[in-house]
Amino acid sequence: MTGAGSGLGRATAQRLAAEGARVACLDIAEGAASETATAIGASAIAQACDVGDPVSVAAAVDAVAQTFGGLDLAVTCAGIGKLANSHDQPFDEWARILGVNLTGTFLVAQAALRHFLAGDGGRIVTVASNAGLMGQPYSAAYCASKGGVINLTRALADEYMKRNITVNCVAPGGMDTPLQGSFANSFPEGASWKDMRKSMTPMGTSQPEEVASVISFVASDEARYMTGSIVSIDGGLTL
Repeated sequence: MTGAGSGLGRATAQRLAAEGARVACLDIAEGAASETATAIGASAIAQACDVGDPVSVAAAVDAVAQTFGGLDLAVTCAGIGKLANSHDQPFDEWARILGVNLTGTFLVAQAALRHFLAGDGGRIVTVASNAGLMGQPYSAAYCASKGGVINLTRALADEYMKRNITVNCVAPGGMDTPLQGSFANSFPEGASWKDMRKSMTPMGTSQPEEVASVISFVASDEARYMTGSIVSIDGGLTL
């Protein structure tokens, strides 16, 4: 699984391991991934991976499959974001957010699919956001990337449902993770509480362990009959 070095990715890796899975902790920050794997123990390994680089993704996923003797689940937790006024957001910032959140999700899914098709199938769980289901100010790149993840999930689910492969998406709301901190630290000039109110979770900020439990269920045998589903866990924001 990607983004395993911190936040939701780390919590999900720990939850999956607790449920009995062998877990590969992928992250561009290899040291952070190693910390997660070490905390989990013998059932986890760490692997460096830049999800925006197709060569890095293919090499990482292939290495994991070789180490574990196969692959049956991919969870795409890697993500970045930053608030900005859309009229002056730098192109490289836009491209990086789309490259990690959307293209990165596709590249990881693509690499995993090749192994699933060569074996007995598998499961993909993507991670979007309430920002992929509704508009948010100062978040054009993030909203576009997460909206893309949602429809990518549906497209892949439809394409591979006859191949014993399910693809589902979990869409969290506000969550106490380093990613949320990156948004708070980039509050743009001219933004107001009124503008941002609808992007706040009505029930308060969730903990990554709460979202990890939903991902764990969607990845489990109990969710066999789910594919193409978008599971929202956002405190009622997208009611």
